[in-house]
Amino acid sequence: MRICLVYDCLFPHTVGGAERWYRNLGERLAADGHDVTYLTLRQWPRGTDPGVAGVRVVVVGPRMELYTAGRRRILPPLVFGLGVLWHLARHGRRYDVVHTASFPYFSLLVAGALRPLCGFRLVVDWHEVWSTEYWIEYLGGAAGRVGAAVQRLCIAIAQRAFCFSRLHAERLRGMGLKGEITVLEGEYTPKVPSPRKPRAPQPVVVFAGRHIPEKRAPAVVGAVMEAARRVPGLTGIIFGDGPERPDVLTAIRDAGAGGVVTAPGFVTTEEVDTALEWSLCMLLPSRREGYGLIVVEAAAQGVPSIVVRGPDNAATELISEGENGFVAASADPAVLGEAIVRVHRAGPTLRETTLAWYRRNERRLSLEDSLDVVVAAYSQSDATLGR
Repeated sequence: MRICLVYDCLFPHTVGGAERWYRNLGERLAADGHDVTYLTLRQWPRGTDPGVAGVRVVVVGPRMELYTAGRRRILPPLVFGLGVLWHLARHGRRYDVVHTASFPYFSLLVAGALRPLCGFRLVVDWHEVWSTEYWIEYLGGAAGRVGAAVQRLCIAIAQRAFCFSRLHAERLRGMGLKGEITVLEGEYTPKVPSPRKPRAPQPVVVFAGRHIPEKRAPAVVGAVMEAARRVPGLTGIIFGDGPERPDVLTAIRDAGAGGVVTAPGFVTTEEVDTALEWSLCMLLPSRREGYGLIVVEAAAQGVPSIVVRGPDNAATELISEGENGFVAASADPAVLGEAIVRVHRAGPTLRETTLAWYRRNERRLSLEDSLDVVVAAYSQSDATLGR
């Protein structure tokens, strides 16, 4: 098959769950013998290989700063949408399938408009579906309503839809998508085999993620300091970088946590993995997650996770309360601190049940399982793929 993947970012030149998903998907499709093209914005130096084995990477727009103050800028999606329009208008007829992320929406609108003319099948990944209320909070009144309206236009397009959580699949159906929706539960590829037995932990709480408002990385500082009053020698590591990094460093200074909580910034995946393997728990105080891959990564090592209940947090779907971690009622430092103490008190038993939970769910949580579902969907009937 001739398949076109569409996303404005490319791993590892930018890092995130969606970037990893499309990189892995492209390489799997190429390994299976498909002709794969990947449309994206430039994120690597000119004259160098973007490095996706067997995949034709096509730049349809220049290098651009995607975020301002932790929020996605409007101009890059517009530029990317125009680049996708130009490419598909010229080459769309050569593709059997165009597989795109729902966001940034303008590229999906372009693909939806050209599909009847070019005849390709349209597959769309909905990593997240935002409520109108969240749009308004994110962009403000007028711009938020426009964003919500654009999302509704995208939902109205004939398509075969994939979601990565029940939360967003239910929202997508509730907002009127008529075609087939499949929940893909797996995004994890083990880098090393899971241990036969969980490792004895060090008293360390780990956070890893982009420092944006939705992740609430500064909350980790107060949580660790609260728990450290009752857990001897407890420390915290906040991995990652982003627009809220100054807030993280300020929180550490203001709490007098310089000897307790460290924030080394962006480090290699191997460094994060090593710290996670030996940690007491993984703390993810995000208010919004489309999936929560790090919960699975932690569980594969027998490390329990703490997440926060919220209407936009799909990571809670990955927690079996008391078996592989806990869902905190809020990101209040006292509440998160109490959850850390609960993990500490649970001791080796919680680590054993966490590893058992992962092994019981390993297949459905694997990237390979999701890729199998997607590849099979490409060859389904035209009706289910929105042709």
